[in-house]
Amino acid sequence: MPPCLRSAADATLSLIRHRHRSMASRVSPPCLFDYYVVVDFEATCEKDARIYPQEVIEFPAVLVHGVTGELLSAFRTYVRPRYHPILSAFCRELTGITQEDVDGGVDLADALVLHDAWLVAAGAARDRVAVVTWGDWDCRTLLDNECALKEIVKPFYFERWVNLRVLFESVFGARRRNLQEAVQEAGLRWDGRAHCGLDDARNTACLLADLMRRGVTISITGMFTVLMAPKEDEVPQPSLQLLAQPLPQMSSHCHCYCGIPIKIDMVMTLGPMQGQYFYICGNWTPEFGAICPFFLWAA
Repeated sequence: MPPCLRSAADATLSLIRHRHRSMASRVSPPCLFDYYVVVDFEATCEKDARIYPQEVIEFPAVLVHGVTGELLSAFRTYVRPRYHPILSAFCRELTGITQEDVDGGVDLADALVLHDAWLVAAGAARDRVAVVTWGDWDCRTLLDNECALKEIVKPFYFERWVNLRVLFESVFGARRRNLQEAVQEAGLRWDGRAHCGLDDARNTACLLADLMRRGVTISITGMFTVLMAPKEDEVPQPSLQLLAQPLPQMSSHCHCYCGIPIKIDMVMTLGPMQGQYFYICGNWTPEFGAICPFFLWAA
């Protein structure tokens, strides 16, 4: 990240860090991930009109400690759009992003590389990180569509995410509210400008920390390509022939979406996949099933 952007991001974080440090020792939610990375993309847009394709123009992120809820570091880079390189007046006014910002930005592929390097430099192991957004649009729609269009391979941790709106509504009730209204409803102070990506991500991170202090389990709510394991009532008793098959090797570094080591099981139902091993959520129990929908066939 350019020094000017890094210093600006760090300066904004310093304004709110002291508020979280004093409360960090009191945060004790169920810890499913070592870190949460909060993102809130800004994209090309037009007033009262659809624009295709929409492209990321601001790529911000805030790193949050998975145990204490402390805001640790911030990242931002501007992204140069390919299909609509000239921002509309509405877009500039809404986001505060200037034409000079995006002209001096990087391609989305480079932005993803810079973001990945920032996580590594911060000491955040990528298989122990969960992406957090306010809504599903950032990961499910905007980033995924643009990466598919431009044939960009995105980092695997963007394949599943925490929609904080879902968890917020589990505490405050389901009704229509935007991010700024949610922050105020939680009794927090809004900092910065709405629709500035970094400010929105920072406020979402504060809301995340607040839900952690309330004891809310921060777990995955959305993902791509979910494969379902067989239901328990469909699983017959295993045959001696199937039990004699050797177990495939499983890495102790592999974790499910809950952030704990995965479990291995075998398909017992009659059919072409009988006898095949698969990995499932490490939190699976006969009584409650799986906590998260992680599923992967064993090689």
